[in-house]
Amino acid sequence: RIIAVIAAFVGAMIILRPGLHEISMGQMAQVLSAPLFAISYLIAKSLSKDESPTVIVGMLSLFVTIGLAPFAYAVWQTPTLTEVMWLGLVAVFATAGHFTMTKALHAAPLMVTQPVTFLQLVWATILGAVMFGEAVDFWVLLGGGVIIAAVSFISYREWVVTKRSKTPAVMAIK
Repeated sequence: RIIAVIAAFVGAMIILRPGLHEISMGQMAQVLSAPLFAISYLIAKSLSKDESPTVIVGMLSLFVTIGLAPFAYAVWQTPTLTEVMWLGLVAVFATAGHFTMTKALHAAPLMVTQPVTFLQLVWATILGAVMFGEAVDFWVLLGGGVIIAAVSFISYREWVVTKRSKTPAVMAIK
């Protein structure tokens, strides 16, 4: 598992190519936020045993708003009506996504649900290319492939371990 996590980190570094490209503030924020996302998923998984998805998503919304408010205040610009409408649409889809992910965390082990989140790499690449004209280069595809392969390996390994622990011995079923 540790080797697969290291491989996923290497995949991220392939995409960013530090030393060959300047790493932007946004890219650095993504790298630094990854452990925070991991912690939030672990907390949500733990809470999903006792709390409803509505309560968990409500708490997430509240704490994220409180945590990000100082940063938003530092660069605040009053949005236009059109921007408010787009932000509202994003909020609706984000809330629906968090709600369904919380339901998934309640229904299945974390190692089953998390690989699905890596499809974000695929969707972000397609969205960037289609909506913003961003070029998809070889290094982004290679790094994304390494990340997806590492996460898929972790999921497969966990499935095998879980299956092995639940499968009765041959003599036990005779």
